[in-house]
Amino acid sequence: MAEQQSDRSRARALLSEAKRTSFWLDDLGFPVEAPPLAGESSADLVVVGGGYTGLWTALRAKERYPDLDVVLIEAHRVSWAASGRNGGFCEPSLTHGRSNASTHLPGEEPLLARLGEENLAELLAALDRYGIDCDVQPHGVIKLATEPHQEAAIRRLAATDPSVRVLADDQLQAEVRTAAARVGGWATEEGVVLNPVKLARGLADACVALGVRIHENTAATRLRSLGHGRGVVVQTSHGRITGRQVVLATNGFRSLLRRTRLFTVPVYDYAIVTEPLTPDQRAALGWQKAQGVTDLNSRFHYMRLLKDSAGRDRLLLGGYDAVYHFGRRVKPEYDISESTFERLAVHMGVFFPQLADVKYTHAWGGMIDTCSRFFSFFTLAGHRQVAAAAGFTGLGVAATRFAADVMLDLLNGEDTERSRTKLVRKRPLPFPPEPFVWPAIRFTSAMMARSDRREGRRGLWLWMLQKCKVGFDS
Repeated sequence: MAEQQSDRSRARALLSEAKRTSFWLDDLGFPVEAPPLAGESSADLVVVGGGYTGLWTALRAKERYPDLDVVLIEAHRVSWAASGRNGGFCEPSLTHGRSNASTHLPGEEPLLARLGEENLAELLAALDRYGIDCDVQPHGVIKLATEPHQEAAIRRLAATDPSVRVLADDQLQAEVRTAAARVGGWATEEGVVLNPVKLARGLADACVALGVRIHENTAATRLRSLGHGRGVVVQTSHGRITGRQVVLATNGFRSLLRRTRLFTVPVYDYAIVTEPLTPDQRAALGWQKAQGVTDLNSRFHYMRLLKDSAGRDRLLLGGYDAVYHFGRRVKPEYDISESTFERLAVHMGVFFPQLADVKYTHAWGGMIDTCSRFFSFFTLAGHRQVAAAAGFTGLGVAATRFAADVMLDLLNGEDTERSRTKLVRKRPLPFPPEPFVWPAIRFTSAMMARSDRREGRRGLWLWMLQKCKVGFDS
């Protein structure tokens, strides 16, 4: 999508009053802080990380083993990081899509598709069971063909998947009035959209109700195994806690397990949210079922309608840029990228010119963990007393629940259909160390953008990466 300087200037003006913080976190605020962990403590299971992976692990541990003493520690606040900054797309895929599964786990695609669908159904059942109201919209995702060559790809997808409906011209406009595409594929079974912070807060409340002890502002700084069957000491910012078992759910932050550090890179993703839409602006969008919407570009966008805490309609647009910083660095200042915010605002005008004058109230970014195969991998360490999951990339909202059960299977030696999959037993290829990974990622991003401009022709570099089963994505 080409951007003129005048478009950039207009976008800058529309963003001038936007808060540079997550809409979801700002809209709901933070509840009363859980006390930090101080001094010496112990538990049967220590969960490090207060995002989706950690919360689901704590909750599933209490559901599966009710007598277990479970403690969850979070370096800042529950849902503060990726779980409070994502777009709220909750899809069944465990593998970043079926075609990606066929690349990395050939022959296992049907099994993993079924396990993903079952996992999402169980997730939604848990929301009902614990009364977690997180604004679920269960109408799937519409994939837009913003380039002519993508229309054939949508028709091929619909020919092999009966849950995908081709929407052409008036059919597409009847669902969502966008000027950026004339053909779309409505994947009616491709999950739900929801409020990501309401989900995380609801999971935290359910954990506490089952007896999980949560400590915020408690950073884990080091692990030390005491030997087989004797537990693991987790050193924290104000003390230490000894767990019989430990789960690491720390997203793309520097892993406490040295052996896993080359398997992920922290990537920054960005989003903007409009001011409340007027009735006329809302009506101009159509979009009555509030499906999630994405496009098929390598550097893709995601967009969705949402309601704020006052019940007013807004529109979120995110994606396109996926930014990696040299040295796998993670810093608060990287949460802001003015050039990306302006680019997204320009692109909003391409997708929805009827919102040309809308202003933005929030613009933010956040770090996600990506690995070379785009879906999670698992590690068992510390005399089989420590389990870790990472590498979810951009489809972790539902997959983190599956990962929680996998880690509990591994820690407790349970032979399950999940734990036997190649998804669990195989690891992705690691990324190279610096100074090699930064130029490689920068070049790959440039080649992805070039591919989008050249009718999807991938070129030699992307072809080689595909043959090596290595990639970079958000």
